[in-house]
This record gives sequence, structure tokens and C-alpha cells, in this order.
Amino acid sequence: MPSELLAICFRTAEPSNLARFWAGLLDREAHEEPDGGVTVLPPDGAGFRLRFLPGHEPKTGPNRAHFDLTSTSAEDQRRTVAGALASGARHIDVGQLPEEGHVVLADPDGNEFCVIEAGNRFLADTGFVGALACDGTREVGCFWSEALGWPLVWDQDQETAIQSPHGGTKITWGGPPVAPKTGPNRLYFELALPAGADAAAWDREVERLVSLGATHTGGGESGGGGGGGGAAASEGGRALLLDPDGNEFRVGKPR
Repeated sequence: MPSELLAICFRTAEPSNLARFWAGLLDREAHEEPDGGVTVLPPDGAGFRLRFLPGHEPKTGPNRAHFDLTSTSAEDQRRTVAGALASGARHIDVGQLPEEGHVVLADPDGNEFCVIEAGNRFLADTGFVGALACDGTREVGCFWSEALGWPLVWDQDQETAIQSPHGGTKITWGGPPVAPKTGPNRLYFELALPAGADAAAWDREVERLVSLGATHTGGGESGGGGGGGGAAASEGGRALLLDPDGNEFRVGKPR
């Protein structure tokens, strides 16, 4: 079985503060972790978590990924925006036009997110966290479809989107042009093998991801595996890999 999307991780200098913002905005629970990070749990245990981990990556431009939050009405959109602003968000200008209905904000750490107007048909079946909207090529969208076993629900004009077979948040890629990567991403994916997997299954999964187009970051050790001509770097019990667009992601080792 393919890896599961365990979490979308945020690197931040203040994990507790940023987790508190997102937990409040999404009406979810936050739990402190022994490594200094904080996890915001998904509703009813379904879907991916948000993890906030210590990091000091400077922000040199827009993130390659941001969340799109949905609205059920104009009043609901205003309420979400007002709540976010009251908790430390701010309005930002990323080139949106006055006639566009979505509201662009930044969280207290400067990470962009949008509050989408009511009636967006593409996000109608997703829930409050409608999409993780990413800059990226069609190649990377197809890679993640294969990596996670999520079907492509949009594939047109170099734009792609995937969604879990169980529904929920869509992950989208806008196609070219993709801005050059200038440093480690603040937001990245963390994968985990299904319960009951062993170290051999982890090695095979790293090899499978490499065969799909991932690359090793170099260095570290993978516990004996590592296809594609090198060992996967390891940090905190997780393999460090790059997707076809050079975005970092991690695959957790079985405990």
C-alpha cells in the first residue's frame, strides 16, 4: 500500500503560537509534542494533521503552497476573515484583482492563505479546508497522485488536482511558470506508512517513491534501502526526499 499523507508541516520560529492560530481558525485541537512541535488534529481523526515544527527559514517570497478556506455564504466569509484578523492575521496583496471574490490573508508568521467566496463549485465537496493550492508542474501533480494513491480530479492546461478517495481537501498545482526555489519550503508534506508496516516496508516505499520521480537529498542513512543510487537522508526518524519540482517531503520510519 502507498504511504498516507500524515501531515502538512509548517516550519516556524514559534510553533506554539502558530499552532494556536490555526487551531482556533479551524476549530481543532492542538497537542504539544516532545520535540518542541505542536500538532493540530483533523476533525474526527480523518484526514491529514497540521504539524508546526521549529525552524528559522527566512521568508524571501510567496510560499509554494497555501490553504484555501471555503465559505457557505457572504456572511460566513466575513466571519472567517474577521476571526482570522482578530487572531493575528493581516490582509496582503499578491496581485489579486478588486473584482475577485476571495480574500487573501497572511497568518501571524507571514504564510499566505485565502478565504474563498461562497459558491465555488470546484471546492463544493471538500469541507472548510477546501484546498492546499500549490505552485507546481503537471509532472509533480501526477507524481503525488501515484505516490498517495489519490486520483487526479483535474488535469487540464497543465493544471492538476488530486483528492483522497474518501473526499476532503484537494491538493492542486497551478502549472507553469513555476517560480525558482530559493530555499527550503516552509510548508512540506509528511508521509507515513500504514499501521503495521516494518522497516523493510519503509525501505521498499522509499525505493517506490524514487522510482516515481522523487530524489534523495543526499547524506544520512535509510536503514539499508534507498533506490536510485543513494541513501535517503534521515532526520528525526524520517527520510528526507525531494519531489520532481524539488520540494522537500518526509517519510516517517515505522516505530
